[in-house]
Amino acid sequence: MSDFSIIELTDPQEKPAAVRQVLEALPEWFGVPESTEGYIKESAGQLCFAAYEQSCDGSASMPLGILCLKQTGDATMELAVMGVRKEYHRRGIGCALFEAAKARASGLGCQFLQVKTVQMGRYACYDDTNRFYQSMGFREFEVLPSLWGWHNPCQIYVMALK
Repeated sequence: MSDFSIIELTDPQEKPAAVRQVLEALPEWFGVPESTEGYIKESAGQLCFAAYEQSCDGSASMPLGILCLKQTGDATMELAVMGVRKEYHRRGIGCALFEAAKARASGLGCQFLQVKTVQMGRYACYDDTNRFYQSMGFREFEVLPSLWGWHNPCQIYVMALK
């Protein structure tokens, strides 16, 4: 793969556009239109990071992946949404996005990160997601069986930053 760059997006119009491009390319994970639109809309006010493949002239192309963080407490941020285009999985993009976001959260004095996903054992694509979060250092915190309905029990993972 060509080199890619991780960029913190700051323009409130650029964030939703990048998030939309990535999430719409991932219907297996973001196939509920109302939820996807919520992620896109909320990204404008969140910390948002995007991975871009660099062209020969150094200009950025389409976003390959995105990650947005939102403040959920005085010491906690949540990984609100993350996605990497399927054809770019297993190339280090997700890890690089996460490390950039983690460093930024820590730099802002955040002590904990959390993320929610579908509990392991329900769907193969979400099992891969669970394994990714665990490989990044997240640990199981709690399962909320009815937050997203009985067919999608919500697994919460947490990580201490300091």
